[in-house]
Amino acid sequence: MANSTFQIPDLKNEEIKDYIKNSNERKEVIETYNTMYNENIKIPLYIGKEEIITEERRDINPPHDHNKIVGSYSICNSSHVKSAINCALEMKDEWTNTPWEDRAAIFLKAAELIAGPYRSKINAATMIGQSKTIFQSEIDAACELVDFLKLNIIYMSEIYKEQPINVGDVSNKLEYRPLEGFVYAITPFNFTAIGGNLCASAALMGNVILWKPSDHQTYSAKVIMDVFKEAGLPKGVINMVTGDPVLITDIALKNPNLSGIHFTGSTDVFKQLWSKVGSNIKLYKDYPRIVGETGGKDFIFTHPSANSRIVSTAIVRGGFEYQGQKCSAASRVYIPKSKSSEIFKNLKEQISSITLGSPIDFEHFMTAVIHKNSYDKIVNYIELAKNDKEAEILIGGDYDDSKGYFISPTIIVTSNPKFTTMQEEIFGPVVTIYVYPDNDWKQMLTVVDQTSIYALTGAFISEDRKSIEYALRHLRYSAGNFYINDKPSGAVVGQQPFGGSRASGTNDKAGSKLNLLRWVSPRLIKENFNPPTEYPYPYMG
Repeated sequence: MANSTFQIPDLKNEEIKDYIKNSNERKEVIETYNTMYNENIKIPLYIGKEEIITEERRDINPPHDHNKIVGSYSICNSSHVKSAINCALEMKDEWTNTPWEDRAAIFLKAAELIAGPYRSKINAATMIGQSKTIFQSEIDAACELVDFLKLNIIYMSEIYKEQPINVGDVSNKLEYRPLEGFVYAITPFNFTAIGGNLCASAALMGNVILWKPSDHQTYSAKVIMDVFKEAGLPKGVINMVTGDPVLITDIALKNPNLSGIHFTGSTDVFKQLWSKVGSNIKLYKDYPRIVGETGGKDFIFTHPSANSRIVSTAIVRGGFEYQGQKCSAASRVYIPKSKSSEIFKNLKEQISSITLGSPIDFEHFMTAVIHKNSYDKIVNYIELAKNDKEAEILIGGDYDDSKGYFISPTIIVTSNPKFTTMQEEIFGPVVTIYVYPDNDWKQMLTVVDQTSIYALTGAFISEDRKSIEYALRHLRYSAGNFYINDKPSGAVVGQQPFGGSRASGTNDKAGSKLNLLRWVSPRLIKENFNPPTEYPYPYMG
């Protein structure tokens, strides 16, 4: 590569396949799903050059059929975690000195593998392990992960091109060094692409990684590691361990070589991580970069001028896609009284046709929530609404965990704009609506801004341009991703860089240069081609 240039990928998104009846991609993913569903895989720990199958293991049960066992994953101990960190650090010099074009080529190949021969496998793993419909799997595990891997290469090249000016006989150069130690990546169950990106983005910039995926994403995490291996990623660059998150985190955060944390998950866990880093700050060689995207209590605000059909569709898609298990999912909605009857009618019509079941049955819009604890938490919120005089269940409120963790799409209407389900993150198929007097829409924006500790996503639906401009000003800090006449979810890499502030995270915008810049520590190199030989300056003459 030293005597050639690298061809940067095109700046475009991966095309989404439709999986229509009798299509080749539909037949392929069904066949792959059925094969994987009837296997019993054993997922190892990936530590340096070793793939370790531990004696202590935990079963993988599809949320839509929780008595079925499709495999098991390894449970690490403290020695495994320490070994993974050591293997990463041993690999650091080699990986840091690997030309950026070679690093890019590896992840570009990974993207092509996911877009091609691994597409049905990573989609099927996501459908089985995380209970996503084929469409939700396709836009996540296939398309979004491909977009992350490809577009990050473009962003990396743009970063490297940003250089200081040269004046006279002086050359100035910025070297975008990777961080000195290792990066600890902690990823959630709900997006396969996040699992791949949080470790791959930092690794692309020359860092070495300790990766702790969610227990409920291990199936698709294994596919990601298989892809990286086939793409030629040197072993030890990304080390994947599974097991007790407290054990893994405590060891990682007590290591003096911790240089960064790349996290997506709950706000409470992120605050605990930040606190532990602060307590251990004297241990570290440098100040660890802490990048986190956490919770959300995302809103849809309906202006009196809004089209009711657009509003109801935004609520259904924004609130119930992937069972509301997106940090960007619509969870609290404000609608004007003049439109309430029409919107409620539309919601009842649309939601009445929604069916729940296994993701391999393509007629279903929704499947199961991720696990028993999540199911119980969501049910408790539904029962709270059923038994509180300030709320009523307008639609849904049913649930059944006899086979899978199924909860019907639920609409709560409350008379209190700060009712519990308007404030607390539920992470399930529950949307709460507050009906406000039409003339109070401006005052209600203050309520929207002050109701939640989060500031991730929000939507404003209106046909009045002046109202949109007014809302953008008054809700400036209420959402890191703000949507006009659309649902507040579905950010696409390269189009809508994603992240929020307040209790929703550090807003470092995954899928953009802003995020990649967090994984480098620039060094300025000045070279003087005509250095002075005497100390006096001209003014001294």
